[in-house]
Amino acid sequence: MISWLRDLLMPAAGTAYARQVDDLFVFLTGLTLFFFLLIAGLTAWFVVRYRRARGAARGAAVSQHTGLEVAWSVIPLALVIVIFFWGFHGYINAAVPPAEALEIKVTGRKWLWQFEYPNGLRTINELHVPLGKPVKLVMVSEDVIHSFYVPTFRIKQDVLPGKYTQLWFQAAEAGVHRLLCAEYCGTGHSDMLGAIHVQSAEEYAQWLEKGGEGAEAIPAAQLGRLLYTKYGCDACHSLDGSRGEGPSFRGVFGHPVRLADGRTVTADENYLRESIVQPQAKVVAGFQPVMPTFQGLLREREITALIEFIKEQK
Repeated sequence: MISWLRDLLMPAAGTAYARQVDDLFVFLTGLTLFFFLLIAGLTAWFVVRYRRARGAARGAAVSQHTGLEVAWSVIPLALVIVIFFWGFHGYINAAVPPAEALEIKVTGRKWLWQFEYPNGLRTINELHVPLGKPVKLVMVSEDVIHSFYVPTFRIKQDVLPGKYTQLWFQAAEAGVHRLLCAEYCGTGHSDMLGAIHVQSAEEYAQWLEKGGEGAEAIPAAQLGRLLYTKYGCDACHSLDGSRGEGPSFRGVFGHPVRLADGRTVTADENYLRESIVQPQAKVVAGFQPVMPTFQGLLREREITALIEFIKEQK
């Protein structure tokens, strides 16, 4: 019943997750409508059935009804619990991407979207993804807050300056899906449009091999290696695990790091980025706070490249 109403009332769904969102939305809408009609109908019936006749004596006090009181407490509680776990299940599905997901970098700036693929190819306002494969988007803004919104996928995530956010999806139907910015970001906000092209695996591979406008052939990790040498990172951070003026890059990504103040943090993308632009914010235990800041010296593309290079040092 819910699936039938979903297909009848909701717009096209481009992912399986979109159908999950629609099912919950239709359920909540139907539940709200049911109780509205029930309560409004009972209220009208009580007004007519138990109206006080003119000149009639006041009726006797009504005693409590234990079964009714239990029913109107237990039934709403059960419904709230069902809604909570249903919504929580959908939230977890949306928040945790599969390990095999294709990772694509997204940079938002006034007023366009830039996409960077694992082979270094870059496109503007045109995202190409393979059909049926999980895609993880790691996103950052170069200026103000933007919001990555794909209506047919039922996904939306703020894109923040100075901090990575992410979302993922798995397209279920080939075709073109509209991409919008859902956060007002200036006078050109309404022009910050894009398109997501969902292609078969063969078509995607061919497109990726040919490249597109604005493509840069050098992969991010390769660029990161060049920057690692260019900016003298190799003087303090080794790649073989040996100790230098700074921690080694070997095996650091994804692992816990103990800080000088006693805290322990996970070396994820946000930690690495902060360590590059604000190195004094989280100093690793056993090392001196001698690293200079690279804020303003590196573009977002270069910071991302360095992070990708560090991630490869396993």
